[in-house]
Amino acid sequence: MKSFELTAKQQEANRFLGGPATHKLLYGGSRSGKTFLIVRAYVVRALRYERSRQAMFRYRFNACRSSIVADTLPKVMELCFPKIAWKLDKTEWIARFPNGSEIWFGGLDEKDRTEKILGQEYCGIFLSECSQIPWSSRNVALTRLAQNCGARLRMDYDCNPPKQSHWTYQIFIAHKDPETRQPLPDPENYAAMRMNPGDNMANLTPEYIAELERLPERLRRRFLEGEFLSDTENALWSQDAIDRSRIVDTPVPDMQRVVVGVDPSGADEETPERDAIGICVVGLGTDGKAYVLEDLTLRGSPATWGNVVAQAYERHAADVVVGEENYGGAMVRHVIQTARPSTPYKAVTATRGKVVRAEPIAALYEQGRVHHVGFFPELEDELCDFTTTGYAGERSPNRADALIWALSELFPGMTREHSRRANLLPPEQLASWAS
Repeated sequence: MKSFELTAKQQEANRFLGGPATHKLLYGGSRSGKTFLIVRAYVVRALRYERSRQAMFRYRFNACRSSIVADTLPKVMELCFPKIAWKLDKTEWIARFPNGSEIWFGGLDEKDRTEKILGQEYCGIFLSECSQIPWSSRNVALTRLAQNCGARLRMDYDCNPPKQSHWTYQIFIAHKDPETRQPLPDPENYAAMRMNPGDNMANLTPEYIAELERLPERLRRRFLEGEFLSDTENALWSQDAIDRSRIVDTPVPDMQRVVVGVDPSGADEETPERDAIGICVVGLGTDGKAYVLEDLTLRGSPATWGNVVAQAYERHAADVVVGEENYGGAMVRHVIQTARPSTPYKAVTATRGKVVRAEPIAALYEQGRVHHVGFFPELEDELCDFTTTGYAGERSPNRADALIWALSELFPGMTREHSRRANLLPPEQLASWAS
């Protein structure tokens, strides 16, 4: 077996994880070893403290199972603890150790499983990819950090850094309460350390780093350089507004109408560099509010994305597909109805600039009338790049455009009224919005 050694940065992070703060965040670029180190530290504690109980969560249980249970934990045990006879209970999803210690695994999106896990007390709780976990869910998990087994209570977190409005930045970097924005009463209990792929070159290939270097600037800064990105100035959407109305652990109402929005920008191009086809599914609940159900945006051939739209239409028992006709509307209709004959399709025309179309939809979010069911990070990044003076993102906001078309179909009265008011504005202001 190949000998295993921590890199210099990982040794530094290991010392950091043993520090005095109760809450510790490892943040930074992708594949920098963050999750590996925290899982390793939890195994060390499990072996040191008999009958201790710890928990590892991601937002979705399937993600926890595939990334931590099936990948990271077995690697940690093989490389660092090859002689330890541990067992994984795949019924309860608990790792059991010879001294009676346990590590429980779960997702915060499954109500029954979450209630069972949170019925226990733990001496350590790890929230992996915490940028996807709501502040409220984090606080519920915190209430179970109470096992008295001789181990110091600790809560650990890792993530690729989101925007600075996210709660992870607020408590670990700004040391402010995410709700009140007041300074934390105990900032010394919240510590953070950055780790990037360049710190883990002993375990990565040069080709992987090269791929990260070729990403667009915003993605490169997040996934290669590990930066918390600032919120866009004069943005129409904020991450806070989206998070406040997010649905993660409660049922949604029945839908009285469902729309599949399609933004076909570049749909007629057959080059590998073609823009993605924006595909979003949105429903209007019986409570009169909109629910963003899926973001299915992809790059692919017409046959591929046509099938994705058709399957989404059937899966959600949708009422109509709407698509922008400025970019080959007749072709889009043909693609969708080839994939699923007789699918109701409505072509819409972009007679106004992106920002003018986006503003009434952003107002719906501010009023709490649109809820995201789960997390759609790429879509949400695009929304937060819309500003009062134009779109500030690097590539076409195909996801956001598809969403805006779908919501405009669900709330036609509001968007028409906004359009009427916008037409009364001075021409120079309308021109500035058209970008």
